[in-house]
Amino acid sequence: MSLFKARDWWSTVLGEKEEFDQGCLCVADVDNSGSGQDKIIVGSYMGYLRIFNPHPVKPGDEAQIEDLLLEVQLKEPILQVEVGKFVSGTEGLHLAVLHCRKLCVYAVSGTLGNVEHGNQYQIKLMYEHNLQRTACNMTYGPFGGVKGRDLICIQSMDGMLMLFEQESYAFGRFLPGFLLPGPLAYSSRTDSFITVSSCQQVESYKYQVLAFATDADERQEPEQQKLSSGKRLVVDWVLNIGEQALDVCVVSFDQAVSSVFVLGERNFFCLKDNGQIRFMKKLDYSPSCFVPYCSVKEGTINTLIGNHSKILNVYQDVTLKWATQLPHIPVAVKVANLQDLKGVIVTLSDAGHLQCSYLGTDPSIFQAPKVESREINYEEYDAEMKELQKIIREATTTQAGLPQSEKHKDLTVTAEVSPDLDAESQAIDSEVKAEAVPSVTVKITLQSRVTVQKPNLTVSVQAPLAVTCDQFIFDDLEQDSSETVVVSVFLKGNCSPSELEGNCLVSYNIATELNPEGIPRVAQCNFRLPLRLVCSPAQPSKAAHHKLTIETNKPPITFLTIFPDFVDPSDDDQANVLGFQFLTGSKTTLLASKTSQRYRIQSDHLEDLWLITKELTLRLEEHFKKQNCKDFACSFSGSIPLQEYFELIDQHFEVIALADAAEANQASMFQAFTKLQSATHLVLMLLSLWQKLSADQVAILEATFLPLAEETQELGWEETVDAAISYLLRTCLSKSSKEQALTVSSQLSMPKDTSRLKKNITLFCDRLAKGGRLSLGTDSATQQAAVLLGGCATIPESELEEGAVVPGSAAQLPTHRKMAKQKSKPAVMNEDILLARIWYLRSSGGSRVSGRVQESNLTILVSCVSYLLEQWGPFASSCPYLCHVLLAKMINDIE
Repeated sequence: MSLFKARDWWSTVLGEKEEFDQGCLCVADVDNSGSGQDKIIVGSYMGYLRIFNPHPVKPGDEAQIEDLLLEVQLKEPILQVEVGKFVSGTEGLHLAVLHCRKLCVYAVSGTLGNVEHGNQYQIKLMYEHNLQRTACNMTYGPFGGVKGRDLICIQSMDGMLMLFEQESYAFGRFLPGFLLPGPLAYSSRTDSFITVSSCQQVESYKYQVLAFATDADERQEPEQQKLSSGKRLVVDWVLNIGEQALDVCVVSFDQAVSSVFVLGERNFFCLKDNGQIRFMKKLDYSPSCFVPYCSVKEGTINTLIGNHSKILNVYQDVTLKWATQLPHIPVAVKVANLQDLKGVIVTLSDAGHLQCSYLGTDPSIFQAPKVESREINYEEYDAEMKELQKIIREATTTQAGLPQSEKHKDLTVTAEVSPDLDAESQAIDSEVKAEAVPSVTVKITLQSRVTVQKPNLTVSVQAPLAVTCDQFIFDDLEQDSSETVVVSVFLKGNCSPSELEGNCLVSYNIATELNPEGIPRVAQCNFRLPLRLVCSPAQPSKAAHHKLTIETNKPPITFLTIFPDFVDPSDDDQANVLGFQFLTGSKTTLLASKTSQRYRIQSDHLEDLWLITKELTLRLEEHFKKQNCKDFACSFSGSIPLQEYFELIDQHFEVIALADAAEANQASMFQAFTKLQSATHLVLMLLSLWQKLSADQVAILEATFLPLAEETQELGWEETVDAAISYLLRTCLSKSSKEQALTVSSQLSMPKDTSRLKKNITLFCDRLAKGGRLSLGTDSATQQAAVLLGGCATIPESELEEGAVVPGSAAQLPTHRKMAKQKSKPAVMNEDILLARIWYLRSSGGSRVSGRVQESNLTILVSCVSYLLEQWGPFASSCPYLCHVLLAKMINDIE
């Protein structure tokens, strides 16, 4: 082990596949604790903001979870984070976060936690500025000599300096002769902004000159500036350094004069306030980041410089004092005071390796004893390994066999539904127009194994069902005690429900020694309601508009056996035919074939088939399960009623338009949504029986077509299902890699009509019929694409023309010519993400791609990037990763 390695005091790895750069790291007492201890603030291009308060760990140990004070994901990439006095009326520190098109200022605060996990930290947005131009970087300070507050200056990608006086926008100025943005710093001693232009010159601009210069509402030519009001923006001083700069830093310490430090690609410069060179150091390596800090020697300044060889060099002016090895290439380095340890070196890599280290040596005094050589008895090791594996299997099997309540639950909740309807109905305020609205009793029991605090029971059923009481608050339950409550469930709305299931949820607290207030926990259970709650026996109907047939692999079972609650034992005619009268007035008939293994369900309304079909399959499965028959299965071979299903979609969609105009239509919209849910359940069941889908595939199918428990004004069923189906069609059900490369819009909006949704549903059924299978994994999606390419015929364009019929469906596809024209239109470009990735490639002079890019080549690169933004913008939005690869190839070609 080398004695010159950086001693690891604390380290962690941030996220997975996230990207970071020099502006993503900041250290400060951001929560204003007053302890003098810094916190580490890190932002990423993926939009994650994290704040750490590190504590020392033993060598080899990982960072503790308590060290992460806060982790939030913001909506946009984070380009830079800074801490300063950014809020008027207070001198407290606040956090400024720079996004591509937004500047946000947050207050970070902590509250005493009520659990053993410690204190809780949160951020509060104080104010934000929406930027008219894409940002590159920012700096801050007391511009103009103000006292007790900091102002912010943002440099845009097109060379404009935008200045903000805390909550207000002050003014903006374009830098003269601008081509590419460079590093930016502020010198409070001279009240100047210092940057490095693409002409390889260090330039200084006075704040007062910026303030009185021509307003930058738009970029003007030099001739136009002469005719405009205000003074011309002129530079204070210029220094040609002959190379691109990676970073600029202005420092002022008590024992040293104020200096401007510039880190170039091959040289390190220290300048006076007037731009004269104090000293420079030629570097024999490729630097990646730097930070100056206070020196113990009078009149000198220490500087840490990291390079691409994973070396951190310590300089005192131009003299190399120390060199230490790092485990990664740093893109940002800071010096912080952590846990009463001053001068901790904080480094961050572009892949998210965050490390706190110190310089010095810790020589090991331990010497491993010599091991006596002996022959290995492999047979003995094999026998021991088999014995251990046996013990592990037994332990795993024993634990898996325990009920969930005994393994984890301190409190269990059970619900028992009465087998009979209530003798006296408990229905109240029911909107059903039937003569009598029945109710059923549900007995709910809470059994506590330990002492629990403040148990709160919530009973919920899906509307239009309702309960007589849905909230119960109990006193604290002692150990091995129980509580029992009784509720009644009834049909309140004037439409049939799409589900006959309910849920019981109990929230409670468990007290511990560290937290007497209690740790919050929950327990829940589900219960199934009887079919008699929503319908009653009736005379069967011979004619019906909608019919479907369910096939089984077992002889038909008499209805006297599987529907004893609906059949009169003295009536032999009901053994094979049965009628159901819903409380809402509609009727459904169920028939069993005497010669074949089929059951027919028929009704005048498609949605009324769902509950009876579901109840039939459940009761058949329960019957054969009691008979110890394990190979029973149901199937469906008829045509999917897509046309009727589409009519319900249109009906639901038209009710949405009416609901925006009048509140009176809310009931109709709710009924349409409930009918749509019932019909959706039925279609999904028929699809699963038709294609014999597995349980995992059925779960994906239900998540796709049933994403909402209820509709809201913000999100509707049509756009949600359309987006989900589109995703499946371009992943696991795609025909080619070209379809997989297409992107689905992340913004959901109400469609003009349902034609696109019906086309996608028809195409979805067609892909299933041709061998496609549902899966969410990327590997399996690729395999499914191969299946569709090799195992199924490609869907020709003529098949998508007017009048083409989907196999196994009664619906016809409308023409796709108009849709094809729409696909050819470019999508809206997400410029912020693209520019963030371009800036990431361009930073360090292109060294993150491969090597250096000279100035003349950078000019060509700018033209390429400009062409990319103008010509490939829509393409970049659809394929950001491919655009990234093409941009990298451009840089390599330029080199």
